[in-house]
Amino acid sequence: MTILIVCALLAVLMPYIARIPAVIELNKLGGYDNKHPRQQQTQLIGLGARALAAHQNCFESLAVFAVALAVVLGTNNANAVTETLAMTHIIARVLFCVFYYLNLDIIRSIMWFIGLGSAIAMIVVSL
Repeated sequence: MTILIVCALLAVLMPYIARIPAVIELNKLGGYDNKHPRQQQTQLIGLGARALAAHQNCFESLAVFAVALAVVLGTNNANAVTETLAMTHIIARVLFCVFYYLNLDIIRSIMWFIGLGSAIAMIVVSL
C-alpha cells in the first residue's frame, strides 16, 4: 500500500511541479503578476503556454486517478497489479508533461492514453 500512497502524493504534487516552466516564462514577461496572474497567463506562448496546459491537464488527471485510488483502497484491492498500474499512471503523466514541454504532440497523446488507461484499469481490476 505504500506504493499507492507515494503515487497519490506524486499525483498531488505533479500539477505544481508541471507549472514551474510556466512560472519561469511568466517571469520573463516582466515578473510574475500576482494581482492578475490569469490575465498574464494568456500572454504565454511556446513553452510557457504548453507548460500551463500541462499544469492544467495534471489537475484534470488528478481527479481520475483519485477516484481510481479510492476504488482500489475502498475495495481492499491494494496488490501488485494495482500498484504497478498506479506507477504506470505516474510515469505516463510525467512523460506526458515532458513531451508537452518538448512539443511532441503524438507521443504526448500516447502518454495521455496510457495514463488514463492505467487509472481505468485500476478500477476494472478492483471489480
